[in-house]
Amino acid sequence: MTTRSRIVAWLQVILPLSALALLSVLFLLGRKPDPEASIPYADVDPRDLAERQAVTSPSYAGVTQDGAQLGIAAAEAVPGGADGASRAQAVRLTLRARDGRAAEVSAGAAWTEGEQVRLAEGVRLTTADGWVLTAPELLASTTEGWLRSEEQVNVLAPFGTLTAGRMELRPLGQGSGDHVLDLSGGVRLIYRP
Repeated sequence: MTTRSRIVAWLQVILPLSALALLSVLFLLGRKPDPEASIPYADVDPRDLAERQAVTSPSYAGVTQDGAQLGIAAAEAVPGGADGASRAQAVRLTLRARDGRAAEVSAGAAWTEGEQVRLAEGVRLTTADGWVLTAPELLASTTEGWLRSEEQVNVLAPFGTLTAGRMELRPLGQGSGDHVLDLSGGVRLIYRP
């Protein structure tokens, strides 16, 4: 028997025995569970959770009339009350045109209004080509694929900063699948080359 064969034969005995010894030490020295400790993911009041109707981590995916993909996800959604408008919190909306360019919108809250979603509370729109837009409110169409703000928007573009009284990101039309960002209502540009 060669030296190598002897080493392999000894390792076949020593390694499993050392693994068993290590596991035994882990089980013997492990902490005892504390029955009074709370479950780490149970940070809500169970009574409150049982009494109100809500959906956690809801998501919506669809295709607009011009073929753009629309996705909406939220941390929580509450079904509509007397007015029929559902409310969601911590909302992320993604609009991806057929050419692959995308716009991402994040907001603190959103409400449904028929086939439209009104986003509010810290609305921030980011486009794939480096534009960042903030607005108090943004209205999104789930069928036609446009995003619109009737209030002043602040825009950080790759070439400078802009402010405008109104903004609309809409399909270009003619079945092209492209979108155009239209700023209007007293547009001011500070150009930074």
